[in-house]
Amino acid sequence: MLKTEQDMFWRGDFGDSYSKRKVGDDLVADSIALFTRVFSRTKDIKSVMEFGANIGLNMVAIRALIPDAELSAVEINKNAVEELKKLGGIKTYSCSMLDFDLSYLYDLVFTRGVLIHINPLLLNDAYDVLYNSSKRYILIAEYYNPTPVSLEYRGFSDRLFKRDFAGEMLDRYPDMVLLDYGFVYHRDNMFPQDDITWFLFEKHGGDYD
Repeated sequence: MLKTEQDMFWRGDFGDSYSKRKVGDDLVADSIALFTRVFSRTKDIKSVMEFGANIGLNMVAIRALIPDAELSAVEINKNAVEELKKLGGIKTYSCSMLDFDLSYLYDLVFTRGVLIHINPLLLNDAYDVLYNSSKRYILIAEYYNPTPVSLEYRGFSDRLFKRDFAGEMLDRYPDMVLLDYGFVYHRDNMFPQDDITWFLFEKHGGDYD
């Protein structure tokens, strides 16, 4: 696939710097709190795929909650991939989610702070990857805005986009149902997040034996 400016941005030095910032047990604890809420609305999750996993903090949190689940991760930045591999027990793919080979279905697929960085012209492709790789559940945890906007991100333009990702997915896939959603404030007293709004969907009509 033709690489976009956003794609190259995260493959390069900025992506390396981002990985170095996103470390710490407190971030894992915040993720455990978030996924505890999400998983309370699901059942029988045996496989999980994260698109844009970075160094794997979400994977660590999920492993703590459902230790027997098969974990997989796609990550575009090669240095982050090397950190992911150190965690062990995670099937790791070094590529963009838009280049991922859809050869397997997962009980839950998700993004967290990834769709906001994808070129808007390719968002439908990203939605298709999420939808087509999910056996049952899809989770997106992104910045919400009722209308599409582009914001400056650490001094760079056209690197951060906010919009109603959830609404666009619901319009695109008629068999997808919104199960739950929530917002986590950056000043939460116990488990803050970066003003993330999360949406949990379920695909209807599947075989869930």
